[in-house]
Amino acid sequence: MRIHWQNERLGVVEGDITRFDGDAIVNAANATLLGGGGVDGAIHRAAGPALREACRQLRQRAWPEGLPVGQVALTPGFALPADWVIHTVGPVYARGEDRAGLLADCYRRALAMAAERDFRRLAFPAISTGVYGYPAEAAARIVADVMREALPRLPRLEVTLVFYAAADAETFLQHAEIDGVR
Repeated sequence: MRIHWQNERLGVVEGDITRFDGDAIVNAANATLLGGGGVDGAIHRAAGPALREACRQLRQRAWPEGLPVGQVALTPGFALPADWVIHTVGPVYARGEDRAGLLADCYRRALAMAAERDFRRLAFPAISTGVYGYPAEAAARIVADVMREALPRLPRLEVTLVFYAAADAETFLQHAEIDGVR
């Protein structure tokens, strides 16, 4: 992974989140939890068929109507280097409706789950900025605000924000104002 920016607690890298070797990665899932395109599909392919089966069982037990936007669910990582996958469904962008709170909930709840499990290393993709159409600039500010608010309360957790393309990492850095995040 190519580092674009890093301090003791937060890193911004370009790379493949499925290669992150830490406690957990966050999956930008769809409500079905059964895989899809983008990050979700890549994570399902890399984890292997056991992830799909675990998600199917999770749906049957806890989320029969699908995982709601902003909520989180946990499965093992199976064939991934990360031990766990925290699944979250980001909001689809809508010009006429402010969904910033829902996007922030994805990050906050994943961080809370990581804290509950005493995870030390967690990686996030850019949630909702792909096919869900959330503007990358606005998402960057939301993510930075959540990290600025949450990381001081989670002193043992290191977070890596993983962007698949260099241009996406640079867009994030231009709009996030993360220099003060510790």
